[in-house]
Amino acid sequence: MSSEHAESESSRVLIERIRGRSAIVGVIGLGYVGLPLARAFATAGYRVLGFDSDPSKVAKLMEGESYIGHIGAEAVAEMRSRGFEATDDFTRLDEPDAVIICVPTPLTETREPDLGYVEKSAGEIASRLRPGRLIVLESTTYPGTTRDVVLPILETSGLRPGEDFLLAFSPEREDPGNPNYSAVTIPKVVGGLDAAALEAAAALYEQVMVQVVRVRSVEVAEACKILENTYRAINIALVNELKMLYDRMGIDVWEVIDAAKTKPFGFQAFYPGPGLGGHCIPIDPFYLTWAARKHGMTTRFIELAGEINTSMPAYVVAKIADALNDRARAVKGSRVLILGMAYKKDVDDPRESPGFELMDLLMHKGAVVSYNDPHIPALPAMRRYPHLRMSSTPLTSETLAGQDCVLIATDHTSYDWPFIVEHASLVVDTRGATRRVRHGREKIISA
Repeated sequence: MSSEHAESESSRVLIERIRGRSAIVGVIGLGYVGLPLARAFATAGYRVLGFDSDPSKVAKLMEGESYIGHIGAEAVAEMRSRGFEATDDFTRLDEPDAVIICVPTPLTETREPDLGYVEKSAGEIASRLRPGRLIVLESTTYPGTTRDVVLPILETSGLRPGEDFLLAFSPEREDPGNPNYSAVTIPKVVGGLDAAALEAAAALYEQVMVQVVRVRSVEVAEACKILENTYRAINIALVNELKMLYDRMGIDVWEVIDAAKTKPFGFQAFYPGPGLGGHCIPIDPFYLTWAARKHGMTTRFIELAGEINTSMPAYVVAKIADALNDRARAVKGSRVLILGMAYKKDVDDPRESPGFELMDLLMHKGAVVSYNDPHIPALPAMRRYPHLRMSSTPLTSETLAGQDCVLIATDHTSYDWPFIVEHASLVVDTRGATRRVRHGREKIISA
């Protein structure tokens, strides 16, 4: 049998199993990306085996409980009823026919890509790889990762890509807390290492996604996600810079944006804030700048945007210091309550939230800092901020009145802004949340 025929036969059998929904789907990483994806395949009738290195997450899922706000316990219970199983036993990676990698891709302290989780996952798969399997990487990364990093690890199994196993990349496009889009309603970009891998990966996602967009290579698919998030990071940096300029000019940047977005073409509204948050936008542009340096280029535009966005927490703290100084108070010893530690409103996701940097900077200046967040009752252990461990303070009139400054870092819908302004002596608003509060405006500082 020729290798070409072996390749087509292997792919054909796998695709038949996928389309017949008899294939077992494995998902590595059961976080904000992996768990919704596992839910989508379980709902579509696949047997799904989810892998995670955190035993506490596995235990909760097996008991029908959830640890992600927008996926409730009832959704997990339904997944379990459909045969979903979670495990921290990676020796079971020989069971799935298709394995999707959804693990974090953070930055190192020197802002270089940290592919440790991806490499470890690929190594676990390689040690149990069998012929006729599809591997898909979904973790956001720089162009070239699938081919240059994941493929060589899988090849240590002795199996050959295209003949014995198939490899593809499909960037995650999750937007936690977005009521208009879920994992299955967002078009899915797919790129394969070869034509057979593209066909198999597309067949897999076509069973659960509203639309599959095929591209010609894994590198195009990788670059697509980087472009999406770099586009957002640059535009957020622009409005952050304009916010600082317009503040000096006495112009309300929020009113400017509201006016500009009435134009029905040529403008998309982006909004300033205290810094970037979430797992993608603060990180992905730095993956691209790192890759550019490997190719002998400097991405000055992207790097400048990164500098502006990463400087925003310091700008906010300076605004707090000026506001306290105007009230004859020093930052040292002042009581500051941060409202919102999630990276955006109405989610329980604290990854890369600027709230941690704000809290750390204020504490270093001697402030007595507390926080309130209805979605995050206790701060989780964060790699860069292991010392910031505390619980959410109840948001009462007494709590607000006892603060020297209330800092709005995340504009959760559940917050009662008139109540907050009424009982606080000073409010520093980084989100434009109090723009429509009529009474007590003399207490509000925009930052």
